[in-house]
Amino acid sequence: MGLSRLYILILLIAPSATVAQNAALVKKQAQRYATASFNGDYKTVIDLTYHKLVTLSGGREEMQKLITERIESLQKQGIIKFDGSVDAPGKFYKAGTHIHCLVPETVILKMFNGHYISRTYLLAISTDQGKSWSFMDVGNMPKDVLYKLLPDYNEDLIIPSSGKPMFFTD
Repeated sequence: MGLSRLYILILLIAPSATVAQNAALVKKQAQRYATASFNGDYKTVIDLTYHKLVTLSGGREEMQKLITERIESLQKQGIIKFDGSVDAPGKFYKAGTHIHCLVPETVILKMFNGHYISRTYLLAISTDQGKSWSFMDVGNMPKDVLYKLLPDYNEDLIIPSSGKPMFFTD
């Protein structure tokens, strides 16, 4: 194979290898975020949350308080365990100096007599060309809040609605 053919082959393969590598990294970090959420590891959740959302929530301590209150509210409603997983991220979008993509998330809320399963979406955000990622649950986020947090949001990235949770008896 001639040098020019090899060069062309490398140019054709390199972009897809980079995206595949980024997708694996995004999924790994999103699963870490989700697992921390399900296990009550608020420090890791806040560490991996998009920094502007932490600031908008009033800072780290206030965000931890909000998360704790939400978990306690769910427990009062009979939720005894949280679980779930993330799927492979979708297409990557350039948004100003950021890269964004959606990561589908399945959330399982276990009760004594069954469990709810819902589908939601995490928005993965990289501010450093894909080297690291932070996240926001955007399944039910109002558009005005999304645009306040991400003024350069790319309109081509469409966030599907989360839909209603389904209940299954055990």
